[in-house]
This record gives sequence, structure tokens and C-alpha cells, in this order.
Amino acid sequence: MSHITIYTTPICMYCKMTKEFFKERNIAYKEKDVSGDQTAVEEMIKKSGQMGVPVIDIDGKILVGFDKEGLSELLHIK
Repeated sequence: MSHITIYTTPICMYCKMTKEFFKERNIAYKEKDVSGDQTAVEEMIKKSGQMGVPVIDIDGKILVGFDKEGLSELLHIK
């Protein structure tokens, strides 16, 4: 089972799409809301070099934005 962390904000449409992608496939993830958590912001930037969300960490592999194909590939979903 993959360890997944999603860095999000409450108003991010692509964050919601990413979470829905995981929900539809019963994939567990940890969510970190960067809108009020400076430590999570710093962690996200260190991992991705990006300030935009969502940033998705799947077993240390980083995706930025909602990328259905990239998520499917990293999670070995057809």
C-alpha cells in the first residue's frame, strides 16, 4: 500500500478533484491544509519547489496539480 500525502487548500478545485479521485478508488491518504499550517507549507515547498496546490507525495514521488494519468501510473491503476 502506498503512503500518500496531499497538500491542499480549502478553495482549491484541483485539490477537490484529486481527493475525489482517491475517494472513488478507496485509496487512503493524509491531507495537509497549507492555508493555515506554516510547517506544512515549508514541507511542501521543500518536496516540490512549488507554492501551488495540490502537491501529491506518493511514496516520495511528487506530482503537482491534478494529473489523473500520473496518479494512475504511480498507483498502478489501469
